[in-house]
Amino acid sequence: MMDTNLYWRKTRSLTLVLLYVWVVITFGFALFARDLNDFSLFGFPLGFYMAAQGTLVIYLFLIWIYNRRMRQLEKRFGIDDE
Repeated sequence: MMDTNLYWRKTRSLTLVLLYVWVVITFGFALFARDLNDFSLFGFPLGFYMAAQGTLVIYLFLIWIYNRRMRQLEKRFGIDDE
């Protein structure tokens, strides 16, 4: 029998951790954009590059992590579709 409280606790924990990382990345790059502009990447200031491209890649990585961990959790608790 599946312990639904444990499943939802782990799901909520994963969601909150990834949401925290998302907030730190989003506001961290915005907060330190001027300092990051002292460096350049592919000829663009790093602050601009991270705002335009870098954060999008990080967001996709966070989605990938969430998907992977949720599949593992679902398999562990026997609710996977595969």
